[in-house]
Amino acid sequence: MDASQSPTVAKGDSLLRQNAFVAFWAARFVSVLGNQVQGVALAWQIYAISRRHNDIRHAAFAVGMIGLAQFAPLFLLSLTAGETADRHDRKTIALICLGVEVATGVALTVLALLNLNDIWPIYLVAVAFGASRAFQSPALSALGPMLVPPALLPRSIAWNSLSWQIGSILGPAIGGLLCIVSPTAAYAVSAALFAVGALALLRIRRDTRPVVQAGSRWALVKEGLVYVWSSKLVLGAISLDLFAVLLGGATALLPVFARDVLAVGAEGFGVLRAAPAIGAAGVALMLAWRPIRHKAGLFMFAGVAAFGVATVVFALSRNLALSVGALIVLGGADMLSVFVRQTLIQVVTPGAMRGRVGAVAMLFVGASNELGEFESGVTARLMGAVGATLFGGIGALIVTGAWAAMFPTLRKADRLA
Repeated sequence: MDASQSPTVAKGDSLLRQNAFVAFWAARFVSVLGNQVQGVALAWQIYAISRRHNDIRHAAFAVGMIGLAQFAPLFLLSLTAGETADRHDRKTIALICLGVEVATGVALTVLALLNLNDIWPIYLVAVAFGASRAFQSPALSALGPMLVPPALLPRSIAWNSLSWQIGSILGPAIGGLLCIVSPTAAYAVSAALFAVGALALLRIRRDTRPVVQAGSRWALVKEGLVYVWSSKLVLGAISLDLFAVLLGGATALLPVFARDVLAVGAEGFGVLRAAPAIGAAGVALMLAWRPIRHKAGLFMFAGVAAFGVATVVFALSRNLALSVGALIVLGGADMLSVFVRQTLIQVVTPGAMRGRVGAVAMLFVGASNELGEFESGVTARLMGAVGATLFGGIGALIVTGAWAAMFPTLRKADRLA
């Protein structure tokens, strides 16, 4: 039974009184921190290796291939992973995934110690990490709402987003500093953080098994797909984020901007990598304190539009302070749109289907980060890093206008309840 249906949980009026949620929040935070540290080290190491032997555009393409390596397993496994989250213990699934991520951190540490000139082994580890994320994301997405009463769900989503953003602020900064020492140190720290996340999840004592619906695996997967397609509000929300993030993937090319456009080195790379999360954390704090009450759909579209404008400014900037400012605005705007999307999906989706709907949302949105990295690498190969980023920002603005016309139900969404 969901915690949202538990009378003992319903008595609490504060998230801090929900011990299971606090443990979940801590696990999510340290795992995001580990993911960010590892991601920074991956991008920096692959760009450094590729830059030794190739020009800027080829090296940027090599960085973008990290996204493809992680997107492929996400794309292939997401629907199966969502059905698994709706059939098996969600905490157990997340624990197994964190164990796999510990192993990937250890493997990357060993590869960095060997100081290889080949990058294909790193891509193989990235594929394994993507497979783990394919199962972890829907499990965690469905687990969170089980740990709080319905009245606290919007606030818990804001705090979940805040944990992600805090990790995204500290992670790139820590990763950038560790890369100054060596990528080896960054990978070792990320493995340790994944292990701490697993220990935090073990502190959740509540029953986290879903109410299993009757039917075959394919029937359950089909039901989730049909639900997303028939709910234009859900479909519009997740597809809007898909195309906006896919086109506006400026963060994927930050190693190129740090080294060859702004010439600020590893230290500046860490600052640039943390900037979007600084803006996102500020918006998340504001939303946790004062959630959106009305005109939620308009807020979401405004956030995506601001995301596109900030991407254009970042592409044209040659000043570190202006670039950091643009990235802060970009992160805050993205946080606004993500908050509305996640809350709408969680509120309107039945509890028994959250794993499958979460998997579809991850396939559309979560995987778009990795696919966006690949798209940025390909367009950077053709247009250069600046041209690719400018193209993405303009594309995000076009998508915003098109989706506002195509999905009036989403544009007119009012209350997040």
